[in-house]
Amino acid sequence: MLGIFLGLVVLMVLAYVGWSIIWVAPIAAGIVALTGGLDLLEAYTDTYMGGFVNFAKAWFPVFMLGAIFGKLMEDTGMARSVAVALTKVIGTKRAILGVLASAAVLTYGGVSLFVVVFAVYPLALSLFREANISRKLIPATVALGAFTFTMTAIPGSPQIQNLIPMDYFNTDPTAAPVMGIIAAIIMAGGGYFYLRWQEKKLTDKGDVFTEPKDKKIVDVEEQSNPNFLLSLLPLLTVLITLNVFKWDVVTALITGIVLIMLLNITKFKGFVTSINAGASGSVIAIINTSAAVGFGTVVREVPGFERLTQILMGVKGNPLISEAVAVNVLAGATGSASGGMGIALEALGSKYYEIAMDTGISPEAFHRIASLSSGGLDALPHNGAVLTLFAITGMTHKDSYKDIFVVAVLIPIISVAVVILLASIGIL
Repeated sequence: MLGIFLGLVVLMVLAYVGWSIIWVAPIAAGIVALTGGLDLLEAYTDTYMGGFVNFAKAWFPVFMLGAIFGKLMEDTGMARSVAVALTKVIGTKRAILGVLASAAVLTYGGVSLFVVVFAVYPLALSLFREANISRKLIPATVALGAFTFTMTAIPGSPQIQNLIPMDYFNTDPTAAPVMGIIAAIIMAGGGYFYLRWQEKKLTDKGDVFTEPKDKKIVDVEEQSNPNFLLSLLPLLTVLITLNVFKWDVVTALITGIVLIMLLNITKFKGFVTSINAGASGSVIAIINTSAAVGFGTVVREVPGFERLTQILMGVKGNPLISEAVAVNVLAGATGSASGGMGIALEALGSKYYEIAMDTGISPEAFHRIASLSSGGLDALPHNGAVLTLFAITGMTHKDSYKDIFVVAVLIPIISVAVVILLASIGIL
């Protein structure tokens, strides 16, 4: 068991300092295998790569199609159109709410987190300039809309963090809707009121909007945007086909992609470039997560895993608590929501499913808690989405990470604790 913890520490430390999990995960898995008495070469070529390949086989179509869908939404201007229209309705006086809502709608409609950052930032800059709000709050505002409740809590989300648990618990994307909605209200409401409080504090201190020094951003409202209602159609199509018609997520995403191209047929010359870029970008994402899952597969094979399982399952109270702890810790260690959840469920998913069958706790509850917990400690400073957010907005950890921590780490963890408490006392 010491080897498992040592492997986790190596994984966490090397990921934190910026080393790619693609090659760090096999090293960490090798430490686990060596200390667990497994043959090192066999543990890598058979056990590790078995977990890696099985995850990639199951999920690569979703990663690829999701990335293509998001890239087409971005390049055709549809993502920008949705964001601009929403903020016009909400108004510049509520700039934080406008940016938050825009990021949330795009994410819940199936646009990837990274695309949302690129699409929403110019809009956020324009709104914050007009409302005279410090740019320090832009990263946390975008993070709240894109990295939290729409990713893990709202039932039916097509984001991968809501889809991965389905294979382990035989559930669908709308699993445990009441738990998800309560958690979403806590995350969205708590995060929004925190950001408004921070806005007032900064304004009172004279910390208001300043122009970026090295970035020239085009005014998004002066750009030619597609019709808002037509731009909304692909997002609604993915959600409706996935959750109402119960189509497979692959079919739902393909339908959304085809609809984007049909609605933008005059821009057909750029389709190949967008599809190529989306497909290429998805490769790194699926390999990163598959590498993390491979580590979980090796952990499951060593003798110390049984003892670790006993400790986790021995946590007093509702077994949902141990699942929440395991997923959160591993998401924090890898700096990845999908990677951390992949490790935890690959190693422990079958155990939690057995518990669900034995105790009468619904598998849907385990699905929702796994999804919610993946969106807690994942947003530590070394998280890839957080680093991308800072790179795009021109902010630093010193400027804005405290606010990201509150809205994307602290409040989501509180939301998980609340729904587990409600489930434990029989309210849910």
